[in-house]
Amino acid sequence: MRIPLSWLREYAQVPPGATAEDVMAELVKVGLEEEDVHRPADQISGPVVVGQVLSIVKEPQSNGKTINWCQVRVVPEGKAQTLTQEGIDPSGVQGVVCGAHNFAEGDKVVVTLPGAVLPGDFRISPRKTYGHVSAGMIASARELGIGDDHDGIIVLSRMGLDPEIGSDALGLLGLDDQAAEINVTPDRSYCFSLRGVAREYGHATGTPSVDPASLVVVAEPSGPGYPVRLEDADGIHGKPGCDRFVARTVRGVDPTRPTPPWMASRLRLAGIRSISLVVDISNYVMLELGQPLHFYDLDRLSGEIVVRRAAPGETLRTLDDKVRTLDAEDLLITDASGPIGIAGVMGGAATEVSDATRSVLIEAAHFEEVSIARSRRRHKLPSEASKRFERGVDWEVADEAAQRAVDLLVELSGGTPETTATDVGTRPEPSVVELPADYASRRIGIDFTEDQIVGTLTDLGARVEAHADGFRVTAPTWRHDLTNRDDLTEEIARLVGYDKIPKTLPVAPPGRGLSRVQQQRRRVLQALAAAGLTETLSYPFVSAAQNNTFGTAEAGSEPRAVRLANPLSAEFGFLRRSVLPGLLDSARRNHSRGFRDLALFEAGLVFLPGAALGTPSIPPLGARPSEDVLDSLYNGLPDQPLHIAAVLTGHDSPAAAGHTPRAYDWADAVDAARLAADVLGVELLTHQGTHQAFHPGRTARLALRTGETVGYAGELHPRLLADLDLPARTVAMELNADALFDSAADVIVAKHLSTYPVSTQDVALVVAADVVAGDVLEALREGAGELLEEVALFDVYAGPGIEEGKKSLAFGLRFRAADRTLTADEASGARSAAVAAAAARFGAVQR
Repeated sequence: MRIPLSWLREYAQVPPGATAEDVMAELVKVGLEEEDVHRPADQISGPVVVGQVLSIVKEPQSNGKTINWCQVRVVPEGKAQTLTQEGIDPSGVQGVVCGAHNFAEGDKVVVTLPGAVLPGDFRISPRKTYGHVSAGMIASARELGIGDDHDGIIVLSRMGLDPEIGSDALGLLGLDDQAAEINVTPDRSYCFSLRGVAREYGHATGTPSVDPASLVVVAEPSGPGYPVRLEDADGIHGKPGCDRFVARTVRGVDPTRPTPPWMASRLRLAGIRSISLVVDISNYVMLELGQPLHFYDLDRLSGEIVVRRAAPGETLRTLDDKVRTLDAEDLLITDASGPIGIAGVMGGAATEVSDATRSVLIEAAHFEEVSIARSRRRHKLPSEASKRFERGVDWEVADEAAQRAVDLLVELSGGTPETTATDVGTRPEPSVVELPADYASRRIGIDFTEDQIVGTLTDLGARVEAHADGFRVTAPTWRHDLTNRDDLTEEIARLVGYDKIPKTLPVAPPGRGLSRVQQQRRRVLQALAAAGLTETLSYPFVSAAQNNTFGTAEAGSEPRAVRLANPLSAEFGFLRRSVLPGLLDSARRNHSRGFRDLALFEAGLVFLPGAALGTPSIPPLGARPSEDVLDSLYNGLPDQPLHIAAVLTGHDSPAAAGHTPRAYDWADAVDAARLAADVLGVELLTHQGTHQAFHPGRTARLALRTGETVGYAGELHPRLLADLDLPARTVAMELNADALFDSAADVIVAKHLSTYPVSTQDVALVVAADVVAGDVLEALREGAGELLEEVALFDVYAGPGIEEGKKSLAFGLRFRAADRTLTADEASGARSAAVAAAAARFGAVQR
């Protein structure tokens, strides 16, 4: 919501020198969010004045155009020119070349003199063109940044203005005003109006504000106005589609009259384009009071207006000239000819106000929120009116809004109001909430006094009745969000001041704090981040193809997946079985934007449905389901383990003088998985593995000591990388974090640090080329016995000196005893036992 400050000052006590930033700083105190500042004058500088055209000489050109050589007075006659910029004539009369033809001699116009700068850094200076030196420019709306009209200049005299020659044109057109833009949350729809914002500014500053609705004097009708009938009393959501409909009539209007500059500038600053006088009045009243209006050409209506739901097969040509097929849930405004508008969303073209309109019927109605929201989404018709209706509008302000529109039409378009009026329907009852005396204090932690509670709620516009146990609060009609005692408590805290809430952290009771799994999860994520990986978040929505590729290791299978009933995109209509699709999409997007060296990770839930998914029925509300029903509900939920995945591509560090960065490879993916397990105290074993998303032969299966597979790591499949437009040799890993958490000890006990020296021995074993190095390592570990502290593979060789079809594996073995210094014979004996175990299992021969 954009708030022109000149408009706000009419209803709130904004200091004369206050800026948009000052206003937003005050509104932030009462929970509104600042968005932006809009100052048209920031884009315009230098002399922009009112001028009068003294003469026009039309000069045809060889290119077919006809230009006007104009003499324009920019200083009152008899006064001297005080500006001294180059190109400004001391006589006060400027020669200007103009290509527009919508003005005549004697008209008052806007003149930008040499030295002025217009939006887009358009600088005005004397220039020779068409045989003349043009020292200035007669400005159009587009050149000043206040409209789209470029072919026609602004003629002030035709706008009902007669300003003094040489006076400042910026102030005259409202270009010296500014607007503060705030973000309005859905529960505070009353702030979509100057009426609501002025009230909030008063709350923030402790100054009185004026309700603009209270300034409108509603004329007592002499009788019923245009006939209106409300159907759909029961509605489709338990509420009538329309519970109040107010209509007033104005005859003899002239819709061709120009919108006055003060109104056009305020609408423009508020983010709404000036269209025509009648449309502008409708938008102006909506912004001022928060009540959307709709104007009908009365002479194009036929018969009684009926508010009802759409019938099968009905269509409507809306104001945007599109024929729309209506849904049975659409709430319509109809007459004897059929639909003439989608209620609260958009009117129909058949009854649109045009330049030929002479009689206007004004509609100010109150519609049910859900119906408007669904129609707006169904027909993809966002509008300022629907934005307000679907969030809630004050049903009591319809009278004042209709009367305000009548008054403006009479004043600005020369119309005559009819003395009759229509007001049908039953107004909703405001919410009444019982608030215990100490409830707000207990919830917020501040001892609110009775005066604070009563004063705050009264300032909101509520009616407060004190009784023995507390207060009975009747919410104001413009605050439909105040429905329970917590809502009232929030308002008390907000207006008394969030800064008054004590800044104390709660102390966890003994034995409480982060759960075991929360601690483990935090430990893993911090370790990966500390290792240089960047955490990302992605949507859990994937395609069926992504689930088929990443959700199972076996190619050709179609694993069960959870299909979304109402997906954001038809392409991504399933919940993920793997975290990798979203992570790879993040990597692809970053890589396409020039970020070539990436190390990303993500932790998120995956959804693995079992044999049962969902339940045949949902238990009714109002009563706790039985244990059997709850069991069936839980059994129908998919298993949702936490997975952690990482994707690495590019190099591990930036290039620098004397340093050549290393490209990420499969070992980095395995190391990332091992790091996640190490910080939990879990031993992760790597085995040769296969997964359809990974490169054949460059894939590690990650398993626990029990043999349970908990993930995969390695190089991604080249075909997959080509489809994703990612570099070859991109590597990844994914782990079932919940499985790691379950196998981790409750307490990680550090290994004993022996004071005795270590004995290191190496061994190279020749085995068949298809033997997995990890299996040989496990055989050495088992054969060496308890003296072995660590064994690691440090070289793989195949070539000259090694028989074809075989390879050499070199391992480093570290031996140490906890209670003594090992002798060379003891270390050699353990090494020999390790070699013997490898020889027995794989036919390994010591090299």
